Amino acid sequence: MIRKLRAASARWTLVVPVAAFVVLVLTWHEDLPGWVVGVVALFLIGAVLAAVHHAEVIAHWTGEPFGSLVLAVAVTVIEVALIVTLMADGGDKSATLARDTVFAAVMITCNGITGLSIIVAALRYRTAVFNAEGTGTALACIATLATLSMVLPTFTTSTPGPQFSTTQLGYAATASLVVYGLFVTTQTLRHRDYFLPVTPEGRIRRDEDDDHVGPPTLRAAGVSLLLLAVALVSVVGLAKGVSPTIESVVDDAGLPHAVVGVVIAILVLLPETIAALRSAVRNRVQTSLNLALGSALASIGLTIPAVAIASTWLSGPLVLGLAPSHMVLLTLTVVLGTLTVIPRRATLLQGALHLGVLAEFMVLAVNP
Repeated sequence: MIRKLRAASARWTLVVPVAAFVVLVLTWHEDLPGWVVGVVALFLIGAVLAAVHHAEVIAHWTGEPFGSLVLAVAVTVIEVALIVTLMADGGDKSATLARDTVFAAVMITCNGITGLSIIVAALRYRTAVFNAEGTGTALACIATLATLSMVLPTFTTSTPGPQFSTTQLGYAATASLVVYGLFVTTQTLRHRDYFLPVTPEGRIRRDEDDDHVGPPTLRAAGVSLLLLAVALVSVVGLAKGVSPTIESVVDDAGLPHAVVGVVIAILVLLPETIAALRSAVRNRVQTSLNLALGSALASIGLTIPAVAIASTWLSGPLVLGLAPSHMVLLTLTVVLGTLTVIPRRATLLQGALHLGVLAEFMVLAVNP
């Protein structure tokens, strides 16, 4: 019976990404009626779950922190493609889409995924333990890039409004790529141990400590890598397909257009959220934080250069500067994250505080 269940599980993770991609091809650039949007949403959820499965297979084959890096970069690259596509279609209305989506991603990852992971681990093991060196490094990079890319445009004077001049945007894009590249080098080569899960005693937790099966074969990992790419393309493509419906609902409800960026960020970050929570259940909170903070860093470090390049041919303006209320939330997130990281362990309280900050962000998104 167990073998049959495992075989059925393996089959659906193979079939669903391909089926979701077929649905994407059939519905691309089509005006979708309500019932079709519902079907698309179901395939989108299936593609998210399949992406999580294949990301875990790859993570098991590569080991940490490469596994979380693969998922974070893959999701972010396709997220960037989605943002640029929507900006190209939206004109002046989408001038703030990149800022809104990236900032929403930072809030969701640094407060939502981080807070939920800490709570899950704390409920199960009393405290969530992690490596302060690696987590602190990621948080420092996020604070630096968010300030250079989304805080400074509000205060620059070369261009009217919260926008960079061409020179300033070029520097922000270059700095984003350089800092992200240095972080990846630190994470995977120079100080890889800083990003490995730890035991309550502070000892590095190796994969063999809690994995009772061997790593997948090279062939299985290759198949999962291919299907992960198909699943993520399907997730973002289907999210774009339902985005007109999302925009219509937001407009009909009289909500700010920034809510669209929040919804897009939530959809795109679903695979990382599920993967992070599953790692927290296994008391591998460092892996959860690698996914959360790595995604936030990749979102800034890859999106800003991409939209900087795209702005050369997009007709509308590119607004990156945050509103004062969002700058306050960003500052609070960095301070709270720092205080959470320093003790190398966190309790239910710290997780709840992070979720409280995320809830305030959601409230301000709906009611600025």
